[in-house]
Amino acid sequence: MKRGSALTILLVLVFLQACAPATTPAPAESLPATQQAVEQTATKEAVNTPLPTPVAVIAEATQTEIPTAAAAQSSVTIGAVKGNLFIRRGPDMAFNPIGVLYEGSSTKVIARDVLSKWAQIKDPKSDAIGWVSLQTKYSQLDGDLATLPEVTVEDWPIPAYLRNCSYHRMYVLPSQIYLESYLSYPENEIWLYPGEYTVYDLDAGSDPVEVLQVSIREGSDVEVLVNGLGEKRICP
Repeated sequence: MKRGSALTILLVLVFLQACAPATTPAPAESLPATQQAVEQTATKEAVNTPLPTPVAVIAEATQTEIPTAAAAQSSVTIGAVKGNLFIRRGPDMAFNPIGVLYEGSSTKVIARDVLSKWAQIKDPKSDAIGWVSLQTKYSQLDGDLATLPEVTVEDWPIPAYLRNCSYHRMYVLPSQIYLESYLSYPENEIWLYPGEYTVYDLDAGSDPVEVLQVSIREGSDVEVLVNGLGEKRICP
């Protein structure tokens, strides 16, 4: 009797186990739905976010190069007519010559001076950058200077001087300047532009007598020591 009851109970348990639904295993390392959504959103934003930095850099570089590009594309030229044209290191007659634009030749204008009527050019012979005057009969401009970039020159020319130490009056060409004798006017020093000059003695005879040929450059300090009679005197 007991054996039959036990068998009956065992059969019932087997039947119940067979009818129970199968257990679904949990997926390994599975992320909660909220965390998955956050990661997907972050990934999507990282992929679609544009980079603004290259745009800003390109804009700044373009603005910086505008004057250079304008000069390169310029059709403004200047030529030397009726004679040679000195090319100087700055926009003024007081600066040293660094080259010559020869009569009949021309070159492209690079820029213009803000304060004066001078044009910046490249020497066609040496490629040096210099300045030529637009206020002389020896220069001829072709084109609109206002289309070129403006340049402000902060450098200043170094003064050059010529002094008469003799007791005779002197005359300086081509500047057409009189130099009084040291005896009558001790402070007879004159300021000259860089260039080639000839000094004549006016008191050595009936006609002027050449006493000195000199090349004046920035910073020069030249003295006339000998008169037309060959007499030498040094300034104290």
